[in-house]
Amino acid sequence: MFKTLINAFKVKDLRRKILITLGLLILYRVGCALICPGFDGISKELASNDANKGASFFGLMNMLSGDALSNGAILALGVSPYITASIVIQLLTVAVPSLQNLARQGEDGRRKISFYTRIAALLLALAQSIGIVISYKGNIDLTRLNLPLWLIATGIVLILTAGAMFTVWLGEKITQIGVANGMSMLIFVGIISSAGRGIEAAFKQISASNLEGLWSIIIYLVALVLVFGFIVFMDCSERRVPVKYAKQIKGRKMFGGQDTFIPIKLNASGVMPIIFATSLLTLPQLVMSIFWPNTNAYYWYQNYMGTNSWAYIVLLALLIFAFAFFYAQISFDTDDISRRLQQQGGFIPGIRPGKTTADYLRRISRRITLFSAFFLAVIALIPSLVFKAVPNNIIITSLVSAFSTTGLMIMVSVALEFDKGLNAQMLMRNYKGFLD
Repeated sequence: MFKTLINAFKVKDLRRKILITLGLLILYRVGCALICPGFDGISKELASNDANKGASFFGLMNMLSGDALSNGAILALGVSPYITASIVIQLLTVAVPSLQNLARQGEDGRRKISFYTRIAALLLALAQSIGIVISYKGNIDLTRLNLPLWLIATGIVLILTAGAMFTVWLGEKITQIGVANGMSMLIFVGIISSAGRGIEAAFKQISASNLEGLWSIIIYLVALVLVFGFIVFMDCSERRVPVKYAKQIKGRKMFGGQDTFIPIKLNASGVMPIIFATSLLTLPQLVMSIFWPNTNAYYWYQNYMGTNSWAYIVLLALLIFAFAFFYAQISFDTDDISRRLQQQGGFIPGIRPGKTTADYLRRISRRITLFSAFFLAVIALIPSLVFKAVPNNIIITSLVSAFSTTGLMIMVSVALEFDKGLNAQMLMRNYKGFLD
């Protein structure tokens, strides 16, 4: 990847795009450092309510925004509303016929779907801003501004919502005039920033009389490198189903007769099943913390269904399996692939075209998804199991909070996507040295 960056900087157009991307990312981080007037942030509440900050709903938002939420910054919501809106619209596209027709209309249809996604992101940003203000109204500073509570709260909601939509604009600009997907790059920068603060907090716990803490950091970082390598291996793995095309003679020319394959990624759903499962399990606690914060039901759910309880661990694993199969089913339509293969004169050796091909692909997809779901469940449960093993180790707590499994998978995916994007752009310019 570093060699790809060096070669990309030798191309003037790509160098300009990379610098523009860096500039917009710096602008985003500046916005994450500017404190929202009247709001003190929720860093203490996140630390006290949930040791594993990447597991709760607000903790996941805080990780994706690079601790901007805990600091009460104007870009505290980050890309979370847009990501949630994109997932909802993507699922509705499969279920709603009108959205399916838009998806088939090419560029105009995609433009309309993108517009609907922005509207949904705006509504979600407004709802999340209201939820944050209601949940953490004790963090609103009334002494400095000397204004009524409702007026300050309204201003905070408007500022956080506007900050979320500004983040969406930044991400789209990076996609248009920069390198790679803008939203992914914003998430990547936010996770890197959170990881840096977690490492800093871990090193602050080390003293001359606590050299065991240094060994804890070294052992954890070695394990982290191994987990990184495992995630990269799984992310790049794929099953290639061979496909042959029959020869066709049109006029005096012969077409077809070539051999190719259908690539089925081992982890095609990525980190989405983990995000779905985590959001679903933490949603009841979020709702109760907003409307019924001091009830017995809220305390029961926090104690027995919290992020480090055995009930949470079991339910999280089961939901990851369910969402992995659901997402694989909607993202890999075997019937559509079989129909297109038959229309184009393609076939899988030894398999009859039509329904038999669809059933064969579906069987392969289910086997791969089972292995992928097991991998995602193991990766997602590592932090909770580590906290069970070392519940009172502050250094390990800081490191696990810095490098959550969700963050690790997102970082790997974005880094690989960025590398592929650079290689693709250099290939289009026929740059001869990009493979040297």
